[in-house]
Amino acid sequence: MGRFARGIMARASGGSVSLSRLWPGRTDRLIIAPHDLRTADATRAAEIYAGRFVFAGKIVTCHGRSVFDLEPPSEDWEAALLGFGWLRHLRAADTTLTRANARSLVDDWISNTRRKRAVGRRPDVLARRVISLLSQAPLVLGDTDGKFYRRYLRGLAREIRYLRYTLLDVDGVARLQVLIALCYASLCLANQAPHIRAATRKLSDELQRQILPDGGHISRNPGALIELLIDLLPLRQTFAARNIAPPAALLNAIDRMMPMLRFFRHGDGSFALFNGMASAPSDVLATLLAYDDTHGAPMATMPHSGFQRVDAGATTIIMETGMPPPPSVSQDAHAGCLSFELSSGPSRIVINCGMPSTGRDNWRVFARSTAAHSTLSCHDTSSCQFVELSAMKRLLRGAPVVSGPSNVESHREVVANGVLLTTSHNGYQAGLGVVHRRVLLVSHDGSRLDGEDTVTPRRGARIKANQSDYALRFHLHPSVKASRLSDPRGVMLVLPNREVWTFEALEDKVELEDSVFLAGNDGARRTAQIVIRQDSRRAPSIRWTFVRSTTTATATSTKRSSRREPELPL
Repeated sequence: MGRFARGIMARASGGSVSLSRLWPGRTDRLIIAPHDLRTADATRAAEIYAGRFVFAGKIVTCHGRSVFDLEPPSEDWEAALLGFGWLRHLRAADTTLTRANARSLVDDWISNTRRKRAVGRRPDVLARRVISLLSQAPLVLGDTDGKFYRRYLRGLAREIRYLRYTLLDVDGVARLQVLIALCYASLCLANQAPHIRAATRKLSDELQRQILPDGGHISRNPGALIELLIDLLPLRQTFAARNIAPPAALLNAIDRMMPMLRFFRHGDGSFALFNGMASAPSDVLATLLAYDDTHGAPMATMPHSGFQRVDAGATTIIMETGMPPPPSVSQDAHAGCLSFELSSGPSRIVINCGMPSTGRDNWRVFARSTAAHSTLSCHDTSSCQFVELSAMKRLLRGAPVVSGPSNVESHREVVANGVLLTTSHNGYQAGLGVVHRRVLLVSHDGSRLDGEDTVTPRRGARIKANQSDYALRFHLHPSVKASRLSDPRGVMLVLPNREVWTFEALEDKVELEDSVFLAGNDGARRTAQIVIRQDSRRAPSIRWTFVRSTTTATATSTKRSSRREPELPL
């Protein structure tokens, strides 16, 4: 092992790698490499060496050509390639061959400036590339010589300069990712004291702005917590490795965000699907939860983020009770106000459709609509409106929310027969002149959920005859088997563990229709939804109930359903 490798491989257990013995006389040297918490798969190193790059569900084979010269099959694939996160798989293999392969690929990127495509200059991709090049420096520089070391540093410095410019026109998670990457860069390079102070101050200010007092992110997307914590936790370690006290804002943000991970989790470990949430990577989530020192029960109410959670027995209900986020961070926000998800033990029952992890543009419009959520939609419209003009979408880098609920009320109380949530929103008031009110009552043992949804005109207004239709939807998880009962007002739901739930409406006919589950690990999947359609002039309210049966699926299938009238304290 060469002198470069000896300096690199002095690794602290579970922490950062010291690079201080690399070129000790130089002022522009790497002195530390941060830890990467993302799961690495050594078997993928052989694929990359063979020229097969598998990202975002797409496979590209190089056939001897540079991977950076090939036409990318999708923007998601290109973002994954140019983020260089795949270097961790080569490092996991830790062979002379994989180190040489990593060095060759990085050298190919650094040498060829003509390949600097637009996707590669996206703030989130650029930030990921800088963090990857810093954290995987032990892999790339392990057996190298001084000439490549200098080229590596020059290329890294160029990327960091580009990164500073992107702060001018980016917000939300991407802005925090840029600031995190700049903090890493200042800590990992020698003689960066002024940059450490500046980057730390900017990151602290942004964390205080974007991380709400209850630990949620300003975008109200649960997935933002995962994306940020996977970088913030190693950043905290990197400060400690440099013997620099981490900023208080960083420590406070982490302490607030960690309980939110448990707040959004269902019994099967998956995250509730609100505001752009896709499938939660179980390996990353498990890694993050290992850093959670509290291990307590999740909080019931998140007033700043706008969510409610009810845990009763083995039953969990997570409900969206907040207003849309600010326009600058609403590109992924959904029109799902007052929607909820229901799970029983490890089985999810009622869900929202969610957002796919890749190929989002194909589903974005539908996934953000109210109809893709388990709530009520009026006149086949959404409770939020989004930017629709293509020119504006390109200018704003997405389709932010332009209007939506401006008043969302949420009241929680414990009553004799359970936990009562009384909620309402005025998202339809401006366009249709109505307010949606939803009441949920969860029994103390979790065996019953009663609900009522009401459409009422605003004071002094009348609902127009051609705009009075509305639909109540409950999207079901694909693992739930739904079948109509002999009574047209009921549906039997059989969970994977043979547990049986029954959905019944008090006075309305129930339909079973096709739906789609977008947040699956294997792409979009067909599922079903319970739908009740009504006219608010004739029937302004729909009362319904989910009841867990005391018998198994086999026993229940031989019996007829007995209707139970909901017992809401209204």
